[in-house]
Amino acid sequence: MITRIVKLNLHPQYSKKFEQIFYQSRASIENFDGCQTTTLFKVSGTESQYFTISYWQSEKHLENYRASLLFKNIWQQVKPLFSSKAEAYTLNSV
Repeated sequence: MITRIVKLNLHPQYSKKFEQIFYQSRASIENFDGCQTTTLFKVSGTESQYFTISYWQSEKHLENYRASLLFKNIWQQVKPLFSSKAEAYTLNSV
């Protein structure tokens, strides 16, 4: 299993919209082959800095998701809300 952490900085006026998109999409993401779960975190004391943490069976499953129409549709909605480029990390247990 792998862990995917994504850091997202948003324009403050889009924070609620981003949260709505995440929660509307969450079930579809979690039903994607290989996804165990995904969670949204907001950095304490900020208006618009978030992290998503998701767990995947393998990097191949994650890559399949990232190549999917589902991901492309979600990304197309959220990318314009960012104030800077997203940072993503794939972690393996040691």
